[in-house]
Amino acid sequence: MRASVIGSGVGGLASAIRLAVKGYKVTLFEKQGRVGGKLGELRIGDFRFDTGPSLFTLPTLVDELFNLAGDVGLERFSYRKLQNITRYFYPDGVTLNAWADVDRFASEMHDVLNEPELNVRRYLRDCEKLYGLTSKTFMFSPFPSKKAFFSDEGKAIGKNVMQLKAFESMHSVNSKSFVTRHAVQLFDRFATYNGSNPYKAPGTLTVIPHLEHNVGAFFPEKGMYSIATSMETLAKKLGVEVVLNSRVQAIEPRRGRIAGIKVNGVSAAADIVVNDTDIFTAYPELLSPKRLSSFYKMQKPSSSALIFYWGVKGNFPKLDLHNILFSSDYKGEFNTLMRKDISIDPTVYIFISAKAVPTDAPMGHENWFVMVNAPEDCGQNWDELVKRTRIAIVEKIKRTLGIDVEPLIVCENVLTPPLIEQRTGSYRGALYGISSNNPFAAFSRHPNRSRSIQNLYFVGGSVHPGGGIPLCLASAKIVDEYISEAGL
Repeated sequence: MRASVIGSGVGGLASAIRLAVKGYKVTLFEKQGRVGGKLGELRIGDFRFDTGPSLFTLPTLVDELFNLAGDVGLERFSYRKLQNITRYFYPDGVTLNAWADVDRFASEMHDVLNEPELNVRRYLRDCEKLYGLTSKTFMFSPFPSKKAFFSDEGKAIGKNVMQLKAFESMHSVNSKSFVTRHAVQLFDRFATYNGSNPYKAPGTLTVIPHLEHNVGAFFPEKGMYSIATSMETLAKKLGVEVVLNSRVQAIEPRRGRIAGIKVNGVSAAADIVVNDTDIFTAYPELLSPKRLSSFYKMQKPSSSALIFYWGVKGNFPKLDLHNILFSSDYKGEFNTLMRKDISIDPTVYIFISAKAVPTDAPMGHENWFVMVNAPEDCGQNWDELVKRTRIAIVEKIKRTLGIDVEPLIVCENVLTPPLIEQRTGSYRGALYGISSNNPFAAFSRHPNRSRSIQNLYFVGGSVHPGGGIPLCLASAKIVDEYISEAGL
């Protein structure tokens, strides 16, 4: 049987691998000249930058793909656990290391912030319990569905619904959990992991720190983009045909079931189609005249990002692999985002992969991925926003780190929300599909299987269970289970 996969983000790549393991003849179509979707790379001279996701959690989901494939004569995908996950810099001069070891992290929180160690340990235990209660239903099962609701896990959620903390904000939960504003701000930041606002997102999202602090944060030996290239190599080894620079024009059903797709003006028959493109563009472009339900259209997009890729002269021991320079007015920053603008005092994330992969920058230099939260594209003057925000970032780095970075920048590239949409198809440049700024967000994502076209499936960040590498891989796993249950 033939399967076509549209889009080569990690969800599409994982789906292609899983279908090939099942014995399908799989063709994966990608409109760009390389695989990866948002998980890309940029090369400027001797500098290499990972352009998209920069933090790697739940690596076992990638390992699982290699385990399914068995011995195909490939080296296993390699990564290491980070000892220091993130270095945080606060406006008042406080610097804190988020150590991977929970006891060491709790001790750091006490010694640096005067936050009681007990609070940190209790909070992370609660995060772990919440993950145990919700992950199977919300992350690794088709949802919402009767099967999910009436499963043992679904019944357990029903009996412990208050433990979900769904009707109070993430910020409210964190404010009750910690006595210092520094600690609250640190854990509020995890709402941005799916493009949400901690002052509006449900407390259920306090499950996110569990993955980073209890399970661990990791980094691939060859950088983040090697996740995509390793999966591509595995797919090809399994017989998947990867067709680049090929834009799919239509998904073609016949009598309520998949017949194939149209690519480069030519129809190609398929028994199964897996779509890994954003549903907000897939429906009008690939499934017309079928329309996306108004229920999904009314959902608010997640936030986006404005990213500067800087080749910087010098080496800076003060900075680690992952670094956060916090805003002095965190709530104000999110209020500004809601007004579709960027704060004049944004929280700045600096990711320097050369700290882990020295060959990513020439000797005596570093590759700085410098990102701030940005709204989705609504027609703003991005040239002006880029100019204004760049000045604010340079000033913040000088003020917070004592580094005058402007004269040290030897090369630069900029990624804006409109460019994110142009290159990845993400609606308005939103990084995670819809936001999770309401208690019912988990019920609001598009399902992984079409209700009207048999053998049409959906993966990736715009559908259940959401955006980010682990959830996109989980969406492929859900589709795999759907196909198995259908006996295909």
